[in-house]
Amino acid sequence: MRFATWEAEGRVQAGVVEAAGLHALPDGRSILDLVRAGLPAALEAGAAALDGPAVPLGSVRLLPPLTPPTVRDFVAFEEHVEGIVAGNGEAVVPEWYQAPTFYFTNPYALVGAHDDVAVPPGSQRFDFELEVAVVVGRDGASLTPETAREHVFGYTIFNDWSARDLQFREMAVKLGPAKGKDSATTLGPWLVTADELEPYRDADGFLALDMRVSVNGEQLGQDLLSNMGWPFEELISYASRGTEVRAGDVLGSGTCGNGGCLAELWGRHGATAPPPLRPGDVVEMTVEGLGTIRNRVVEGLDLPPVAPARPRSRARTRTS
Repeated sequence: MRFATWEAEGRVQAGVVEAAGLHALPDGRSILDLVRAGLPAALEAGAAALDGPAVPLGSVRLLPPLTPPTVRDFVAFEEHVEGIVAGNGEAVVPEWYQAPTFYFTNPYALVGAHDDVAVPPGSQRFDFELEVAVVVGRDGASLTPETAREHVFGYTIFNDWSARDLQFREMAVKLGPAKGKDSATTLGPWLVTADELEPYRDADGFLALDMRVSVNGEQLGQDLLSNMGWPFEELISYASRGTEVRAGDVLGSGTCGNGGCLAELWGRHGATAPPPLRPGDVVEMTVEGLGTIRNRVVEGLDLPPVAPARPRSRARTRTS
């Protein structure tokens, strides 16, 4: 089943997507409410919604399918990491293979499947990232990978928009990313329940979904989701290790390889080709079984430059 959240005539509704359009949940619950209720209850509520009238998909603004408590983003594709460091003549560091790595990103910066996306203030190297996210369906702590599969509610497309110049400056300080990543993340177009994607699961437990991204109609990247270094169950297990995950948490796969972002292509080409995103560019991503998102890049805010730090004076003394 496919669940969506949308806005029409100033009203936000949630419900089920099918060929005839959008069917609102009759009780006004959100998709996060359904996720917290559990997949069986959500499917039952969705089936009940199908008895109601359909709203044409083209008549609404799609919002992110849900408002997650937290958003983590992993870096689970070896080819992506390899491409990023290739420009420096480096190889994938051994630490990447030891455990899945992630950072927390901004749950307040989520945008819908067709919303405009502004260039972050001060950035000249704006980039997209083609990913898939898993949505956790049950609370849990220190989960095994086997148990983690029972905690999967569904999946959605995840575009982790990235200001590469800001990101690389931050990470040179051995921290982050922070402002390089928190301006926008597209989720959508809807949340597809886990049962729909089981036919794509391969013998190794990975979802073999085709992933593609284009800019202004030109395809720049294509990969299979099954090229991840770890399946989603391993990512959930690691995220919960010594702590907890909660229903509604979103975990991104990290950027796929073979042109999943511009920075990978820059690393492989040794130059900023294709060029960074500019206002007017349209980025479209399609993932098999999940749908298509399409966002236009627009001008961002023109803010004053950030003040540099005051260097520490060696002549200053501490007073007790």
